[in-house]
Amino acid sequence: MSILTLGIESSCDETAASVVADGRVILSDVIASQADFHSQYGGVVPEIASRMHVESIIPCISKALGEGGVSLKDIDAICVTKGPGLVGALLVGISAAKGLSEVTGLPLIGVGHIESHIAANYLTFPELEPPFVGLIVSGGHTEIVLVDDYNKIEILGRTRDDAAGEAIDKLARVIGLGYPGGPKMDLAGQSGDVNKYAFPRTVFKESLDFSFSGIKTHALNMINQLRMNGQDVDLADFAASYQNAISNVLVENSINACINLKCYNLCMAGGVSANSLLRERISERAKEKGINIYYPPVKLCTDNASMVASAGYYAYRNGIRDDLSMNAYPSYSL
Repeated sequence: MSILTLGIESSCDETAASVVADGRVILSDVIASQADFHSQYGGVVPEIASRMHVESIIPCISKALGEGGVSLKDIDAICVTKGPGLVGALLVGISAAKGLSEVTGLPLIGVGHIESHIAANYLTFPELEPPFVGLIVSGGHTEIVLVDDYNKIEILGRTRDDAAGEAIDKLARVIGLGYPGGPKMDLAGQSGDVNKYAFPRTVFKESLDFSFSGIKTHALNMINQLRMNGQDVDLADFAASYQNAISNVLVENSINACINLKCYNLCMAGGVSANSLLRERISERAKEKGINIYYPPVKLCTDNASMVASAGYYAYRNGIRDDLSMNAYPSYSL
């Protein structure tokens, strides 16, 4: 008999709920996005995000149960994102999960957002099993990890300053593309020349760490210099060249991790893993080195509750439980 987990996600600007069977099969996936609303402010406004989560959380959960063809009586565990994220936003989802757990007596499981992004690959590839190398790349995180088992993850390298997604979002705002920056930069760069503008690439000897503050600063200085000289910035070429430079570092470090560990399965996770240029570059290099590359469809790369329900299933199976003292952890890390 299948184990059904209810996933709840509210870490940023997506209110989401989902029902997943055995950590692999999505029965329902409901998302109430706030992106269009926050775009008028150029980014997420935390207080507004929290208020909108309050309005959407119960309708999302009800819809997820309905679309999944189940009731709370059929659910085996309630899984909710506990961090990282916006503290007010996280607390909305956690409060809803605690309330449901208290009323139903169902186990409560707090799940890390990063572990959830990794689990999106389990929903996409039924054959995928640990161990594998993971590249986690998003607006707040850039890390290479070894997923040795479902609940055992070791960090191999991480950014020493800005996350890759943060570096992309910042430049998207500066060149006038707006919010959300990642998808708009991706779209703008698809018609551009990746070699038009030159950017520095930071590489650490004997380390898989990243640094993107240098490339971001160089790009900002380049834009200011061009504008001071009365020159226009070619948006397509700039977006393509900038993303290409960031992608190359992400790809090389990830491929090197696989080679060093003799682990030939590589999974991408996180919002930036939806980037088309990054997918193209990493697929090319993985093929050259005989490495199997995995990444979820775009819908499962961005924040969703199906990945939370999947990660929560493996925590549940491993005996992990939380109680009503569980808090939100805005700075939670692996």
